[in-house]
Amino acid sequence: MGSDVFFIDMRASIKRTRLQKISDLMEKVKWDTPLPKKSLVAIKIHFGEKGNTSYIHPVYVRKIVDKVKSWNLKPFLTDANTLYVGSRANSVDHLVTAIENGFDYSVVGAPILIADGIRGASEEEIVINQEIYERVYIGTEIVNADAIVSLAHFKAHELSGFGGTIKNLGMGCASRRGKMAQHSEVSPKVNKKKCIGCGTCSLHCPANAIRVSDDDGKAVTFDDLCIGCGSCLVVCPQNALEIRWDTDGVKFQKKMVEYTMGVLKGKEGRCIYINFVTNITPECDCYHYSDVPIVNDVGILASNDPVAIDQAAYDLVNEQPGRTDSRLKKAHEPGANKFKALYPKIDPEVQLEYAEKLGLGTRKYNLIKVK
Repeated sequence: MGSDVFFIDMRASIKRTRLQKISDLMEKVKWDTPLPKKSLVAIKIHFGEKGNTSYIHPVYVRKIVDKVKSWNLKPFLTDANTLYVGSRANSVDHLVTAIENGFDYSVVGAPILIADGIRGASEEEIVINQEIYERVYIGTEIVNADAIVSLAHFKAHELSGFGGTIKNLGMGCASRRGKMAQHSEVSPKVNKKKCIGCGTCSLHCPANAIRVSDDDGKAVTFDDLCIGCGSCLVVCPQNALEIRWDTDGVKFQKKMVEYTMGVLKGKEGRCIYINFVTNITPECDCYHYSDVPIVNDVGILASNDPVAIDQAAYDLVNEQPGRTDSRLKKAHEPGANKFKALYPKIDPEVQLEYAEKLGLGTRKYNLIKVK
């Protein structure tokens, strides 16, 4: 049997607004295990990098906060600091960015706590004893919360094929040490024919692991310094930087799944997962811009199964006609795999297969439209 995945489309009317539909959706996925009154609920969300505009709209978040409050619980919004240098690399900048992007208390109705402390070092060690990791490192405030609501913006992703619930939790809840562990074997290589030696990659590298050589005027990487954050891949104007996708891509996704297991450990029956399958951009919200979506908005999904909800979102996006005005240059027909068309060297189903294997959920689902 498959897990239930509840779905609302983005249509609205005078009789039934989109915010009312979100409230109805939340009622379908109440906790499997009843929570004591005034339990602390971590609403894990991505606040968006400064300049990004495709993250989940704060007004939608307010409706979810209000619903959690109506259950006599105490929600707070949270995310962990980033590995790369940007506007969310420490808690001070992170909070400022969140507020400037609209996540002020007066808008969302809940306080913000950055999960891994001021510099990303506040963490808890969780024992999981899996294929890659025996222990994982999760932001303290995530671990200390009584329950989790994952609000994920579902989109394509340059390292994992797509980013949804699994990535929102596995990568998003990891401390700085945890993020470095997941990225440690993802290092770029330079295509010398494309490189023009502009130095953009070097300016954006937080580890000083890529520089322009005095010998040939081309970029050169230093693998011993690289932290695998992937910033250089997107900022290069010539697309001269590529990931060494031999076994790294598979292992990266497996690491992410094992970290998701660590996040959910001890919170069985106390998690709600929501995927906003809207503004489906070709890249992560970690960049300071948002490109045209690869398909039109699909809707919002909710489930108590993190694997089923990502599988459903993945399938729904692939069923859509691709937008010809986007970065998607092929696979425009309904049913074609949009994610593999964007990133042909990445198999995004690795994360789904491995998550199911570890018992986090099932890829089989029953898609139920909420009326």
